[in-house]
Amino acid sequence: MPVGTQGTVKGLTIDQVASTGADMILGNTYHLRLRPGHETVRQLGGLHAMSGWDGPILTDSGGFQVFSLGALNSVTEQAATFRSHIDGEKVVLTPEHSIEIQEALGSDVAMVLDHVIALPASKPEVEDALARSIRWAARCREASTLDRQALFAIVQGGLDPELRRQCATELASMDFEGYAVGGLSVGETPEEMYAAAAVTTPHLPADKPRYLMGVGTPRDLLENIARGIDLFDCVMPTRNGRNGLAFTDKGPIKLRNAVHREDTQPLMEDCPCLACRHSRGYLRHLFIAKEMLGPTLLSHHNLTYYGRIMAEAREAIQQDRFSQFAAEKLAGWGHRPVPLA
Repeated sequence: MPVGTQGTVKGLTIDQVASTGADMILGNTYHLRLRPGHETVRQLGGLHAMSGWDGPILTDSGGFQVFSLGALNSVTEQAATFRSHIDGEKVVLTPEHSIEIQEALGSDVAMVLDHVIALPASKPEVEDALARSIRWAARCREASTLDRQALFAIVQGGLDPELRRQCATELASMDFEGYAVGGLSVGETPEEMYAAAAVTTPHLPADKPRYLMGVGTPRDLLENIARGIDLFDCVMPTRNGRNGLAFTDKGPIKLRNAVHREDTQPLMEDCPCLACRHSRGYLRHLFIAKEMLGPTLLSHHNLTYYGRIMAEAREAIQQDRFSQFAAEKLAGWGHRPVPLA
């Protein structure tokens, strides 16, 4: 899912987002609560009407801000309390208020509020956040009123296999519409992330979506698909695109480098994105000249590339050749598949 944190995928029109092959986008409860405000979004017809996106939208609960805005928040059993990074306003985010906001936004998938902590962390800290996340998930379930809005629970447990299994099993018994593997991509190594996903997915329903939050690189996508993950989101394609880095089958290309100054090649010969209609030399020029078109074109390329990886992975799974497909892609990026545990 391309990340549209504040009701927009940065630098792209909604038609450009659709042309990358994206089926679903993400919005963020915390940021949209601050501006323009969830009641304003409701008055504008909801997130779909406001942004012009007619496909599915998933909204994150705001739980990640418990982690990312650590210096501005505190967590109790009742709520996460924030100071707005914009104007210092005090925001009390309870599980019930998180659901209220997401219902006002009108998303198709709402995430439960969870307690995310940085890794590595002590086992008591992980156990405390896990238990609170399960209790908050139950409160979110109770607060949910929209039958048309699917509610996804979030599995915590740090890097501890037993805690991951415990949390997944308890949440699965609560019969949510989908399940996320959360609390990763917060300081652990890729291999640790893959291991955590691998011990979690076998304990989640096979007939419901399994979503790895905030991940990741092209390598991360394929390694985690191999471990049973269906759905991903990450700012990496657009954030890197805005900073002059393009993802390709031969690894990332840093377009600011002087080697591309007179390069007439496109980023990729067979890519249908807007950027690949131009030469690497022209794209480099846009970044050096600080033209806003450069970040737009590279964001479009990276999202198109990520979308193609996922489409090709689905096709490979249907043809029972995913392992071969993943190994070939990983080799192009300079990696070998990490053995499944």
